[in-house]
Amino acid sequence: MIDSGMLDTDLPAPDNSSTTTARGKGTTVDRVFLHLKEGILCGRYAPGQRLIEADLTRELEVSRGPLREAFRKLTAEGLVESVPNRGAIVRRLSHRETQELFQIRMALEALSARLAAENISDPEVRDRFEESIKRIWDNEPRFAAVNYLDENRVFHQAVADASGSERLSALCRQMQLPLIMMQLSGALTPETLALSNQEHRRIAKAILTGNPKDASAEMEAHLDRARRFAENLPTAIFRAPE
Repeated sequence: MIDSGMLDTDLPAPDNSSTTTARGKGTTVDRVFLHLKEGILCGRYAPGQRLIEADLTRELEVSRGPLREAFRKLTAEGLVESVPNRGAIVRRLSHRETQELFQIRMALEALSARLAAENISDPEVRDRFEESIKRIWDNEPRFAAVNYLDENRVFHQAVADASGSERLSALCRQMQLPLIMMQLSGALTPETLALSNQEHRRIAKAILTGNPKDASAEMEAHLDRARRFAENLPTAIFRAPE
């Protein structure tokens, strides 16, 4: 016999409070993470700047837990680092780190440009690539370096995505490390930005005409010029060697 005292209707409702709390915390972490990431990439938080927990918890109206989790996510993306006795700091690259990252990018992105040119005959790849890079054909002068950074990032990622290699695309995204350009942005003049855009156009034309050799060479030359530009900047721009 079924004990009437054990009917399902008399059972206590499941306790979803922990699930709800976890979901709410996750949403808060994501919100804080995206706010800080956008702030770093648009220059609101400068390389080397300390991210003060007390100020941010008050500004964003969150507790320390979600904020610290957002810091961990930013650290994993290479945008923030934890410094003993100082806390979370917007990552500032050393001169050596900057040169090494440019060298790695030269190899990876020259390969991605070559593969993109080989892959561009696919109509879907071509349409997606042309749509992604359409800003490079705009003849309006580029005056603000900070505004150009997103155009630059989108172009380089579009080339990597057109390569057809998911692994290569992910590596290129990781190695672009927006902090490189953000850290150099104060030294970028309208003339430098115009030269960069001209180089983007040459890379794009080589890819769109299906010329792997020229696409690879133009990309390598573009990033090597950027590397040499960074190499000759004042050491004060970079983090001091440890």
